[in-house]
Amino acid sequence: MTDAATDAPAAPARRHAEAFSLRGQHALITGGGSGLGLAIAEAMAAAGAAVTLVGRREDALRAAAERIGDAASIAPCDITAAASVRPMLDRAAGERGPIACLVNNAGIHLKKTMLEATEEEFERVLATHVTAAVRLTRGVLPGMLERGSGSILFTASMASLIGIPLVTAYSAAKSAHLGLVRSLAAEVSSRGVRVNAIAPGWIETPMLRGAIAGDEERGRKILSRTPMGRFGRPEEIGRAAVFLASPAASFITGVCLPVDGGGSIGF
Repeated sequence: MTDAATDAPAAPARRHAEAFSLRGQHALITGGGSGLGLAIAEAMAAAGAAVTLVGRREDALRAAAERIGDAASIAPCDITAAASVRPMLDRAAGERGPIACLVNNAGIHLKKTMLEATEEEFERVLATHVTAAVRLTRGVLPGMLERGSGSILFTASMASLIGIPLVTAYSAAKSAHLGLVRSLAAEVSSRGVRVNAIAPGWIETPMLRGAIAGDEERGRKILSRTPMGRFGRPEEIGRAAVFLASPAASFITGVCLPVDGGGSIGF
């Protein structure tokens, strides 16, 4: 016979634990073969999700999927090529089920002044970060609205929040993410789809190393204004993404969560 008094405390504990689970969900992550995208994919897979890794380099995607294990599938795709996105989304949904979470993470960097950056370079940054993210969002949103549930995440940046020299194109793109998050959340949250962003601080990734390469003063300045006094770790972004995509964040929409060691408020 079951002792109801013994079982009673366990039920709330299970509910709280399940609130942070992504079991049964399918997450599609752009830029999923390396850096923050891979860290997000690993964390979501560990939380129970099936993950589809999207990127241009099939070799990197395969290596990432092998690292994650059976929970991962790959979808090689240039998301800036409009005609390739719809077929990719259909294949991904056919393999792993409806896309419950979209992570718009893919991006490229450009370290140049406004006058040094060509118009073509500026447009390439916007095409990857903004236009492609809008295209993907439009691709998954009808299904989410029909099911009455879904989570869309954008990887924003410190460049969305503070002025950083030499990254005008990147800053413009990442700032656009915040406008998309707010407006889209206002449109669709009443129908069960939540839209949020994470603003990573300076995280130990190849992109960060490229940004501060040969510029020791820039690295020192970053750390001097980060109250925690260190660069972040990719898994710290992955865990934040799991939280925002999970039922634990069921009343959170339209926000940008800085995961930055205090960098956005440091002096």
